[in-house]
Amino acid sequence: MRYFYIVLCLLMVVQSHAHEASTVAEKSQLAVSVAVDIHGQLWRVGVNQGFVEVSVSDDVGQTFSKAIRVNTGKQSITGRGEMRPDIAIGSDGEIYVTWMQNLSKHLTGYIWFSRSTDGGKSFEKPHIVHQDRTEIEHAFEELSVSPNGELTIVWLDARDLEADKAAGKSRNSSSIYYTTSSNKGESFSSEQKLADYSCECCRIATTTKPDGTVAVLWRHVFEGGERDHMMAEIPKAGEAVQLHRTTFGHWKLDGCPHQGAALARGAEGADWWGYHLAYFDGKEKKPGLYYSRMDGEAWVGFPAKKFGDNTKQARHPALLSVDNNVWLAWLETSPNHTKAVMGMSSNDGGRTWSDAELLLSVEGKADHPQLLQLKNKAYLVVNTDKGLKVTLVQP
Repeated sequence: MRYFYIVLCLLMVVQSHAHEASTVAEKSQLAVSVAVDIHGQLWRVGVNQGFVEVSVSDDVGQTFSKAIRVNTGKQSITGRGEMRPDIAIGSDGEIYVTWMQNLSKHLTGYIWFSRSTDGGKSFEKPHIVHQDRTEIEHAFEELSVSPNGELTIVWLDARDLEADKAAGKSRNSSSIYYTTSSNKGESFSSEQKLADYSCECCRIATTTKPDGTVAVLWRHVFEGGERDHMMAEIPKAGEAVQLHRTTFGHWKLDGCPHQGAALARGAEGADWWGYHLAYFDGKEKKPGLYYSRMDGEAWVGFPAKKFGDNTKQARHPALLSVDNNVWLAWLETSPNHTKAVMGMSSNDGGRTWSDAELLLSVEGKADHPQLLQLKNKAYLVVNTDKGLKVTLVQP
């Protein structure tokens, strides 16, 4: 147990320094996001020399096209850890991209958006998606496209934190805000608050129900300083937000663990039953990674399953669900500092799981693992300092 807390503290110090340095533009950054279009092409977005760059592969990631710059002028943009540009593909092949521009004040930023309607050959002039232009935190955005083509962007926002501080109230948490577009990104609605009291530096996870409703999962700061997870669905017009606590580790931490969760929907169409969750919990007795199922109607969670080797710093889980097949991947570090991407799978909707196995070994630097369906197969995607690695994980 003592070893775990030493490791956790070291990780948080390193990650905190990285976050503090987020206002400095780097030449090339490791963190990327990926998406697949209807033609089976793999799209990638990353940051290079202050520019958001998009490229595409038609050979399952073996080679990529020449990168296209999205932002018209150089910006300070972070592309590592929990903070990175995002990419999504529209119903008619539109390419949507979001990113956070770092501002001059510590830990502040704006969320930018751009789209391509010509298959990625060019991108339209970017614009900020939120109307609030205060120099505060607008960060860790998550971009989602529903089957009907509606876009949703969700992010961490510090406007309520700053308001409480100005009123003399004690607070150490952000809020969750969102905006939507029903015209394929031509314009966005005024941002709305989804929830108060979110963790300040953990990425948000989203997925869609079969009817297109966007579900959001984040690390929440509950009463007493407990940092467990909360879920909510983006409400329809006129409906109130319904918040649902989804994890109960009761982990008290006066700080951010830089450990966002993963989320995927369970089954398709009329067979949909809810959500798959994977997350890190620093609970004192059994810290580590956990998987659980959440009933999307009754909002009752199934017993959580612990996975990963905590002595090897098991962290940053990824999820993929296709019908009753589910895949989990996560990152571990061996005593010789080799990065190991581990994985396991389920063919019965997450009720039972295979044994953990090594999916990819990396010498050097490795980004967080990502899972996606490409050409009707499941693939693991990991960016490294030696290039993007795409590995088949289909059982």
